[in-house]
Amino acid sequence: MSNQINLYKEFFPYNEVPKIVFDDKFYERYIPDDIFITDTTFRDGQQSMSTFTKNQIVKLYDFMHKIDNNTGVIRQTEFFLYNPNDRAAVEKCREMDYEFPQITSWIRAKESDFQLVKDMGIKETGILMSCSDYHIFKKLGWDRETAMKNYIKILEAALTAGVKPRCHFEDLTRADVINFVLPLAKKLNELGTDAGVEIKIRACDTLGVGLPYAGAALPRSVIALISLLRTEAG
Repeated sequence: MSNQINLYKEFFPYNEVPKIVFDDKFYERYIPDDIFITDTTFRDGQQSMSTFTKNQIVKLYDFMHKIDNNTGVIRQTEFFLYNPNDRAAVEKCREMDYEFPQITSWIRAKESDFQLVKDMGIKETGILMSCSDYHIFKKLGWDRETAMKNYIKILEAALTAGVKPRCHFEDLTRADVINFVLPLAKKLNELGTDAGVEIKIRACDTLGVGLPYAGAALPRSVIALISLLRTEAG
């Protein structure tokens, strides 16, 4: 794994719009037979407006269950656990005992965050794993080696506690796929295999700069990202 920072300035110049670059490498498209929704209303949905009250969260969760109509199309929903209001809402939603949407949480790769998951008895949690050097070096103040160690540490804690981890590869469409993303994904999958747990990896196009075009270059090519994660990461 390379620890050299790469901000892809040829793709993302500061004074111009992001560039569409083609390298004429073509990858197999993957379209799953089973397509479903993971709802994030109670997480990033609250970041665009005032936060929900406990009763609003419970009512919205009930609405989602009715809309889903026991099909599992709205498969899961994600909750913050950081404040008493969020935790109380999770408990009220649990009392409904609905199969769908399944109740999961979302945390940063921090031990204190994971302690909340354990305290609440959550069965599956998303774990923020920022992948771009913009996030790793500029926002978190880490390098790639430190980021990988921190992500692995939390994943191991989840596996030990019997919590299913869902790894959110944040800002993936600005990340060094070959030299950081794939080595990280391989290591996480190896740990999951050893523990007998299938690791979920979510490919997050945080800024909406992913491209659907065949032959588009990494890191913006969605086709290449999904294909490489499926075929090269184990």
